[in-house]
Amino acid sequence: MIIIVDLLLMLIDLTYAILAAVVQTFLRPRLKSIDGELCLITGAGGALGRLFALEFAKEGARLVLWDCNAAANERTAQLARELGVKVHAYTVDLSRRESIYETAGRVKTEVGDVSMLVNNAGVVAGRRLLECPDELLERTLLVNCHALFWMTKAFLPQMKAKNHGHIVTVASALGLFSTACVEDYCASKFGAVGFHESLTHELLAEELDGIKTTLVCPYIVDTGMFAGCEIRKELRSLIPPLEPLYTVQQSMTAILAEQQMICIPRLMYIPFLTRALLPWDANLATYRFMGGDKCMLPFIKNVEQRICNGHIKSS
Repeated sequence: MIIIVDLLLMLIDLTYAILAAVVQTFLRPRLKSIDGELCLITGAGGALGRLFALEFAKEGARLVLWDCNAAANERTAQLARELGVKVHAYTVDLSRRESIYETAGRVKTEVGDVSMLVNNAGVVAGRRLLECPDELLERTLLVNCHALFWMTKAFLPQMKAKNHGHIVTVASALGLFSTACVEDYCASKFGAVGFHESLTHELLAEELDGIKTTLVCPYIVDTGMFAGCEIRKELRSLIPPLEPLYTVQQSMTAILAEQQMICIPRLMYIPFLTRALLPWDANLATYRFMGGDKCMLPFIKNVEQRICNGHIKSS
């Protein structure tokens, strides 16, 4: 009898969740205030990280900026300070657990408790698997995936103590479905998605409803990270690379609306669903039609050319 009651309650919750999602699709969501919150952003010296910093600054958040590039990070800090917010910049190597823990300790002592954590940093080797040095493959996994564990262990305890916080994971559409020649990146982003979802379930199971999570899965963003990546030319106007500012603004709306997940653009929900619902061969046929099986080849070629010209160290 108990299971029947629980089943009915589950069906009611399921129906409500679906209807609420439909309504939110057409109505502007209510956005929360983050004025005065302490927000830590990783990869803040990069294109997306800088834009995230400026958007959070516009909302009145105090900023802690992390990046391995001190000069780029400080430039972001200067731009944010011009918007009238307090900014603290730290040089951190996210591929090293010790660097994360050490710098996290400094932040707690020098600034205070982080209430918003934006795991934005990401790298890709840009080499074919059998031609890629092991160190580069490991670096992709360490920065894109393993660092999420250490960042969370460093900053979640104070969020739990107050039952207040927000953890954002900037993953990728390639964490929901894969493509060829970027095995390191896909593996790391699939790991990031799995980590984020499991963490969300854990917080809900512990009834820590004051700690929110948002998973961001954008299509390729035009930051130069995947320069040269192209799908079939007849379809490029339908799914062009995303403008960085648009990507961040859409992400910010989802974060401030406390949305659990966002795919950018919405069209990315389709391959995510078909991957789960259709047979492998059916997905493969669509994949090849769109040029997905070869879309990374120009990108790989660009990286190889830059290595030959001495712009990238092969390590």
